[in-house]
Amino acid sequence: MTATASSVEKGESLLNTGLTLQAMGVDTIVIRHPHSGAPHFLARNLTDVAVINAGDGTHAHPTQALLDLYTAQSHLGDLAGRRIVIVGDVLHSRVARSAVWGFARLGAEVVLSGPATLMPEAFTPMGWGDRVGSDLDLAVRGADLVMALRLQSERQHGGFFPSLREYVRRWQVNEARMGLAKSGALLMHPGPMNEGVEVSTSLAHGDRSLIEQQVTNGVAVRMALLYQVASSANTGT
Repeated sequence: MTATASSVEKGESLLNTGLTLQAMGVDTIVIRHPHSGAPHFLARNLTDVAVINAGDGTHAHPTQALLDLYTAQSHLGDLAGRRIVIVGDVLHSRVARSAVWGFARLGAEVVLSGPATLMPEAFTPMGWGDRVGSDLDLAVRGADLVMALRLQSERQHGGFFPSLREYVRRWQVNEARMGLAKSGALLMHPGPMNEGVEVSTSLAHGDRSLIEQQVTNGVAVRMALLYQVASSANTGT
């Protein structure tokens, strides 16, 4: 259901929408919301429903992180000690926040790169990686996996970089930059992708790209997660 097709359009609050769904006997609510913290708010206030965060504002996107971790492990095996480079609009990316936390928990070295204006201001308790820098050529050296992020123009309300041409020149993931990574290093992008901007076209569709597999795995991971949570709710665990 979308907000425009629900009673939210008529002025109903998020809490009352959640309470209504709970009263209808649903077991699980999967929520994507423009405001950070909305899923946590529902989880605190709904006693009989499991809540899954499918992305909230610029805060987190744990379901995307789970599938990205699964995709990476499928090809790299144990992620402990692996060098993971995340490049692009980190500041506005809920995917980056969850991915950094997930990769770090599995023992990977996480390096962030992109325009200084699109980097987090400081390290946080959640973990902002082992290194942050604007020199992508330096960041990708020795990388096992490079993840490009989408430029989130809808959340950018200022001049975060001089021009799109400048971004492509300095931070596009392309063949030359992947040549600085480890032999056989892999490429990921959580999508949707601005092809030719964040990633070169030939690389996006080349042998190193796991982008389409991320989409395939996304269906399985999300459905498995839903099944697990629903089953736990039904058994009271």
